[in-house]
Amino acid sequence: MSKTPSTVLLSLMDEYQFNPFSLSKALKLNPTTVRQFVLGKSKITISTALRLAKLFGQPQAFWLDLQRDADLIEAGKDKKLQTILKGISKAVKPSVKAKKTVPVKRKTTLSDKRKKAAKVPGAKPVRRKR
Repeated sequence: MSKTPSTVLLSLMDEYQFNPFSLSKALKLNPTTVRQFVLGKSKITISTALRLAKLFGQPQAFWLDLQRDADLIEAGKDKKLQTILKGISKAVKPSVKAKKTVPVKRKTTLSDKRKKAAKVPGAKPVRRKR
C-alpha cells in the first residue's frame, strides 16, 4: 500500500488522538474540508500542507511531496494520458553546425544607391530629392 496524504493523516490522527472535528479546530479549517482530506476525496493544498506540517512538526514540503507522489501515481493509471504521452517524442537539440543564420535585410540608404550607381557604367548619379 502506498503512502497517500489521507493514509498518513489517518495514522497521525490516531497517534495524536484527533478526530476530524478536533483536527479541523486545531488547523482552523472547516470540518467538512478535513473530512474530505481524511477520505482522500480532496487534495492537500499548499495552505493545508503548511498547517499540517506546523501542527505535526514536519518539514513544510512533507505534505506537498506526499500529494505530488499521489498525483503522479494517479496520472500513471490514466490510460488516456498514457496514450497521449506515448505519442510525444523527446526533443532533440539541433547541432551547432545545423544552425543557419538568416541574413538581416537592412534598408537601402542613399549612400548605398550612390555606390551601386557608381559601379554601373553610364548610370546617372543619384541625387537627393528636395
